[in-house]
Amino acid sequence: MSLSEDTNLIVVLARSLLNSISEVTALMEGVDIEQENFMEVGSYLDRTSPAIIELQMAENAPSNATEILGLISKHVDLARDLVSKCSTGAQLINDPELKTIIEQLERVIRNIGCGLSLIPSTTFENRQYVEIAVRSLSREMQSACLKGGGFQIQMSELEESKEQDLYSVDLVEREIEYNSMRVEVSEENSQPNSGEHSNDIPRLIDFLRGISYGGSETDENSNSQPFKSLPQVAQYMEPLYETFFCPLTQKMMDDPVTIGSGVTYERRAIEEWFKKSNDGSDCVFCPTTGRKLESRVLNTNIALKTTIEQWKERNEVTRIKVARAALSLASSETMVIEAMKDLQHLCRRRQYNKVQMRSVGMIPLLCRFLESEEKRLRSEAVETLRMLVEDGEEGKEMIVGTNAITATIKMLSSDYPLERHSALLLLLELSRSELLSQTIGSAAGAILVLITMKYNQSIDAFAAEKANETLKNLENCHKNIKRMAENGLLEPLLDHLIEGSEEMQMEMGSYLGEIVLGQDAKTYVAERASAALLRMVHNGNSLARKAAFKALVQISSHHPNSRTLVDAGIIPIMTEEMFTRKIYNEPMNSKEESATILANVLESGLDPESLQVNTHGHTMASDYIIYNFAHMIKNSSPENLNINLIKILLCLMQSPRSTASVVSVIKETESSYTLIELLDTQQDELSIASAKLLISLSTQMGHTLADQICKTRGQPESLIKTPEGDRITEKYAVWANLLAKLPHQNLTLNLALLHKETVPTILQRVDEIQRGATTTTSRFARYYLEGLVGILVRFTTTLYDQNILSLARDFNLASVFTGLLMRAGSDEVQRLSALGLENLSSESIHLSKPPQKIKKPKLYRFLPRCLSIGGPHPDGKLNLCPVHRGSCSSQTTFCLVESRAVERLLACLEHENVGVVEAALSAMCTLLDDKVDVERSVGVLSEVNLVQHVLNLLKEHREEGVWQKSFWVIERFLMKGGDRSASDISQDRLLPSTLVSAFHHGDSSTRQMAEKILRHLNKMPNFSSKVVL
Repeated sequence: MSLSEDTNLIVVLARSLLNSISEVTALMEGVDIEQENFMEVGSYLDRTSPAIIELQMAENAPSNATEILGLISKHVDLARDLVSKCSTGAQLINDPELKTIIEQLERVIRNIGCGLSLIPSTTFENRQYVEIAVRSLSREMQSACLKGGGFQIQMSELEESKEQDLYSVDLVEREIEYNSMRVEVSEENSQPNSGEHSNDIPRLIDFLRGISYGGSETDENSNSQPFKSLPQVAQYMEPLYETFFCPLTQKMMDDPVTIGSGVTYERRAIEEWFKKSNDGSDCVFCPTTGRKLESRVLNTNIALKTTIEQWKERNEVTRIKVARAALSLASSETMVIEAMKDLQHLCRRRQYNKVQMRSVGMIPLLCRFLESEEKRLRSEAVETLRMLVEDGEEGKEMIVGTNAITATIKMLSSDYPLERHSALLLLLELSRSELLSQTIGSAAGAILVLITMKYNQSIDAFAAEKANETLKNLENCHKNIKRMAENGLLEPLLDHLIEGSEEMQMEMGSYLGEIVLGQDAKTYVAERASAALLRMVHNGNSLARKAAFKALVQISSHHPNSRTLVDAGIIPIMTEEMFTRKIYNEPMNSKEESATILANVLESGLDPESLQVNTHGHTMASDYIIYNFAHMIKNSSPENLNINLIKILLCLMQSPRSTASVVSVIKETESSYTLIELLDTQQDELSIASAKLLISLSTQMGHTLADQICKTRGQPESLIKTPEGDRITEKYAVWANLLAKLPHQNLTLNLALLHKETVPTILQRVDEIQRGATTTTSRFARYYLEGLVGILVRFTTTLYDQNILSLARDFNLASVFTGLLMRAGSDEVQRLSALGLENLSSESIHLSKPPQKIKKPKLYRFLPRCLSIGGPHPDGKLNLCPVHRGSCSSQTTFCLVESRAVERLLACLEHENVGVVEAALSAMCTLLDDKVDVERSVGVLSEVNLVQHVLNLLKEHREEGVWQKSFWVIERFLMKGGDRSASDISQDRLLPSTLVSAFHHGDSSTRQMAEKILRHLNKMPNFSSKVVL
């Protein structure tokens, strides 16, 4: 057979084979089962077409060309028969038959790959890249296999996981190529340019491996063609034609026009040429041929313009493929960045390019680079993503399920401005989607970071502006408004609350009640939203009212807001809600919230007299209002309501004007019984509130309350319960203080406490607290101890009762109080202990009895006086107490001298707390009472230098009570202390000025005492009873 005949046979076989491939791929469109697998088969067959065309067009056809084409044609025909069995309309096949067909198709692909491997290298001449593409396709097809419903490529030749991803990229690319290449082949290469293009399609990975960045040399062993950039790869895969370039600019033309010489130029370029060559004559020459032009008419070269546009479209598609492959390979940072910048350029050129990029999975691929350690890569990836997702919802929906939002939010904190701004612009674009708006808002830290950027305008004005725009977009999701408020941005919530629809106001009000606001935030909300919330309460439906109440409760809990709320009119509305408001003649269930708000407002310290309740002139301190509160308490209201009603009455007790009204109403309604019963309620807050109100009432109706407590079952002993687990709570502390504050002289209560054997429990708890055996870290431990000591002091006021006197002796209360003076750790405990000692010492003169007379040795009369104080005589009998003139002891007569309390009381005189000082001085004054031996007592107290302590007191304290007691002690020493005491007192330099000040500014009793001392010191004339005229 001649060479020409061989050539003709090769052409015929090649064309027949290409037609067969077109038929097979056309049949695959009708296959409804295993579509992914059949699509892969079609992709392999289409990719075989360029190799077949290469054999057809080769100048030096290989001798085995017909055998190769025959082998491939045989297997393509087999594929056609197999596909026909599965096409639409064919007889239904079962799973085993389908499995057999797919396995046969797998062998077809492998055999075709073997056929391609038989093409000798001489066929490709010097076009190495074509040979690389064919060899790569051959190897790939020979190793193809079907597993789990789809072809998977055996990657034995690729060592890196990133290269493995390239093959999955190629699968997507093949799907894109599938339709376009099928049309080209089916037309039997009717378009030479397209055929040439198909013949030159290489594999992307082989090109990308050959790209040389930064002047680095290509691997000598590599068969790939070296390129400098990705666009060069795309242009090589989609070749340019010289006719595309303007002869003047040497750039690709956008608007090609043809002049009279037949040469085509860029319109702008040739127009400028004509202007420059205009020398005043009509002769114009073609810049390429030099021919004289008969006219300057420019005719648009429509065919060429269309061809260029089509090339640009094909080139852009190819560039997208190249960029995607480069991103998948990611062999260098420079390659990735160049690929991203090329994608950005393509996005700017045509909107459709974005569609193509999204369709080949570019968004998930770019998201991978958001976690890169290189900030420049992250920045470019974010910018590219922003371009892909703008102008539509499709791209934004693809972001869902990726790491884009989380990674972008992290980038907002970057110290690299470009990265930070790029991330912010992407978030701004994504926030325009309602779906993604919720996703962004729910991401950890997103809203907080955006708010921070919004308020840092001085640091980064651009970021502040874009962050503000993003937050505005996020407001489209109502939950984001709540999140903004939780992170300190309250304006959106308040704007919607004030200006929104009724439904919006209800939702925002509900959010406002749920959010835990800081104190400053509460103030801001009160200033802006009080009026709107009150309108919702007064005019809204039940849901709106509930939301508004919830918000008002929280706002009113910050006491500085009370004035704002009062000015907005909250008092009349809340009292109306509690007493008179009805809807459809049924009371509205808002009493608890209204009472809470009123209690919060009153606890701020506002004068109840100034809080107008209604137009009838009633105020919060009016009897009418107080009576309603007391009546509600008495009528077994819900516990939460009772708590706030009691708090309201407690606040009213702070005003002297309303105190009398509260006491009168409580007595009239006998609500005190209800308050006492509430002490035993299971809800601690209610029990505590009741006890506090009873404490406040005790100063006005203490004896009544004491008698009522004693008549109540289980009282008063239940108020001395031992705290569970040794943990001292506020309830136990308040209970103890209630018993301590009731009138001490109430014998009924004291005897009840005695008979219920509460004293041993009290002393045990006091001892445990002093020794640290009980948990003292509780902030109520000190208050609890003060209450317990106060209860002990009660008994010292009713020692006239023999049972109580025996109790005081049996438990040696004098020693207990003496010990507490120095170990208390609490000013109030020290004050109470001094008060108890005062009460006990006042009874010492009545309890001290003269001992039996004994003959004393003469030597005893010459012993120092201090040695004769207290202690037993060597013969075993007690000495006479120098103060009380009888036998004394700490336990039986409560003598301060015998109990060693004098020294500790003197130490208390140096205390900073004036209450402790005054109580200690009062206890010392019992030793100078007229009923005792004052002269001997003065002597005893002189030895402990009491006068000097008192003089020091006058220098440090100016309180009326301290002055009176101090002057009384000084007067006693002046009258009974002899010359030594008078000398010590008169030598004090500051005493005269203190006396003069007291004489001028003290009350009548203080002035009288000061006058006596001044006369004693000869500082005032001592008038005789006779007046000389």
